[in-house]
Amino acid sequence: MAKFIIRGGKPLQGAVRLGGAKNASFKLMIASLLIPGESRLLNFSRIQDIEITKNIILSLGGSVRQAGERTLFVNGARVGRSVVPADWGEKSRASSMFIPALLHRVNRAAVPLPGGDKIGKRPLDRHFDGLVKMGAKIYEDKNTVTLTATKLHGVNYRFSKNTHTGTETLIMAAVLATGKTVLENTALEPEIDDLIIFLKQAGAKIKRMPKRKIVINGVKKLRPVIHRIMPDRNEAVSYAVAAIASHGDIIVENAKRQHLTAFLKELKSVGAGFEAGTYGIRFYYKGKMHKSQIVTRPHPGFMTDWQPLWAVLATQAHGVSSIVESIHPFRFYYINALQKMGARIEGFTPAVKNPGSFYNFDLKNDSAKHFHGIKISGPTQLKAAKMIVPDLRAGATMVLAAVCAHGSSEISEIEHIERGYEDLDGRLRQLGAVIKRL
Repeated sequence: MAKFIIRGGKPLQGAVRLGGAKNASFKLMIASLLIPGESRLLNFSRIQDIEITKNIILSLGGSVRQAGERTLFVNGARVGRSVVPADWGEKSRASSMFIPALLHRVNRAAVPLPGGDKIGKRPLDRHFDGLVKMGAKIYEDKNTVTLTATKLHGVNYRFSKNTHTGTETLIMAAVLATGKTVLENTALEPEIDDLIIFLKQAGAKIKRMPKRKIVINGVKKLRPVIHRIMPDRNEAVSYAVAAIASHGDIIVENAKRQHLTAFLKELKSVGAGFEAGTYGIRFYYKGKMHKSQIVTRPHPGFMTDWQPLWAVLATQAHGVSSIVESIHPFRFYYINALQKMGARIEGFTPAVKNPGSFYNFDLKNDSAKHFHGIKISGPTQLKAAKMIVPDLRAGATMVLAAVCAHGSSEISEIEHIERGYEDLDGRLRQLGAVIKRL
């Protein structure tokens, strides 16, 4: 088990280049299994989720090889097994996304219940309901879900709630299904558009329509493609927060303004500095920051993955800021760590007129002990602490807070961070952070 020792209090300066988006990279690897040939994915990131996905593909009979600095060759032509191994499948929520490819290739998919971050129960029923309507039969036991289908067919399906991975799963199921599929109330994330671009290059017939509708006409076969993965917008926000909270100045190369609209809007409102150019986006501290009121929403709203990172900024703002989480039932595992570092944070239950429509998770799975909002009073000089990482975004939050804090912090169980960040400690060191990996 590795850990970080971080001596904080130094403004970060310099430039960092984004890798491929975590939430697009491993899903595009899986989508490549729909194609009976070798596709090339450019700009992938060297993160644990990529390694986990690679091992699952190899176990199913597919091939994955690296050729060049950031290029993966993925070939699903020899996929012949239908069981996603529990050892790999339980480590990531990617396992359920193998279902469409396996149903199309071998008419069967047996996947373990997915793992990933501890951010509340993930409602896979939205995925399975759509697949059943497309002709799949489903069998469940304690730890595994098995689906079978001779041939999937097109359907009209409306998601009860916006779901990122649910939308992607049914898109992958529909591209080789018989007939037309109409998906309504779909998610709008840029990573989904990246998947659509990839599949359309391969010969899929997909059209995005107004009002969250996607129309897909199934085709008989897809062809291999070369595709450049979009840059990671969560990584961009992480370095933006590192720059501003440390009173520094960082250029994030390849960052796309159109991917970060909601985040940039909030930066402007609190008085933080940024400017966009052909190079990417520069983020910098330019003086006193004001309080904020953040509510996470499906894209194009403020992303749920950004709110733990934003909390670090809020500790440095003047006044009482609030963050309301509407996407996941509990994503505040990080607050105990920030409180240990001196942050003044308290939980609260937001007054919501219609909880059923406001929250994007199923309230029946909610726990009464979970609060869905926090208030942060600032500014606060953070102090060093010893912390244990519970999940990916909380881990990144601890690292950024430690970079800004006085003294030396110790952060353990950093493997959660390495699931989604490539060489975070090394890249922060290049920007001036004092970090040791033990």
